[in-house]
Amino acid sequence: MRLLTPTDVRGLLAAHDLRPSRALGQNFLADPNTARRIVRLAGVGPGDRVLEVGPGIGSLTVALAEAVLPGGEVLALELDRHLLPVLRQVVAGLPQVRVVQGDALTVDYEALLGGTGAPRGDGGCPPDKGGGSRQRWTMVSNLPYNVATPLMARLLKEVPALGVLSVMVQKEVAERLAAPPGTPSCGAISVKVAYHATAAVVGVVPPTVFLPRPKVDSAVVRFERRPTPPVDVPSPDGLFALARAGFGQRRKTLRQALRPLLGTRVEEVLAAAGIPSLTRAEALTLDQWAALARAAS
Repeated sequence: MRLLTPTDVRGLLAAHDLRPSRALGQNFLADPNTARRIVRLAGVGPGDRVLEVGPGIGSLTVALAEAVLPGGEVLALELDRHLLPVLRQVVAGLPQVRVVQGDALTVDYEALLGGTGAPRGDGGCPPDKGGGSRQRWTMVSNLPYNVATPLMARLLKEVPALGVLSVMVQKEVAERLAAPPGTPSCGAISVKVAYHATAAVVGVVPPTVFLPRPKVDSAVVRFERRPTPPVDVPSPDGLFALARAGFGQRRKTLRQALRPLLGTRVEEVLAAAGIPSLTRAEALTLDQWAALARAAS
């Protein structure tokens, strides 16, 4: 399949009298080699079912459609209704691609992913890669920087149908998402990611492959959903609330940062978890956050 070049991207935008929206964080991928590289890093292959959030004008969509043949499908979820005519023009003639208009932050994923049936051309549900009766979905997306963190938090928590998620985001955001708890780059989202999945930055992408060019590097981060959480806590939401409080004032010690949440119990809870009161949030491993959550309950 012929993938979109910078000339193609400029021509499509001009033909439809469109400009990338700053409000929606639109930077369109305009390099075929990078599109195919992202697909390779995601591990997408024949027969896979792929969700793409924010396909834009379809640069990555075409590369995904190429990779899933035979027997796979690509579901492209686009928020901007102004881009839909361009996207549908680009994927015209690709029956393995389905375009849906919707907001990834609020869409009903159970209805979206559960109602699509088996990949086109297959009368039943293909086996998944673990030998099950139904294949999981893979997510591959170039995400707008301003929605990446809340979207990944929602998908990891609420959409177990997505087994592997590979997303291209701002490099700094990618490093925060993939940072193991207990390292300097970690944040509250790092704790949530580590609870639900393993994550790693698998590639860096320069600004030169986008139109318009962003001011920073991007990176691809790959998540693999865990079959079960690696720690035992009374409530995952309680665990994440502690992490948000701790990192909300990351320069303060946990004794100070957690006082608004735990009140006068803060030193007692820290002691019960075996955590010195002068420790800062970035120093805690996932096991220590879990111990804190158990003590707080």
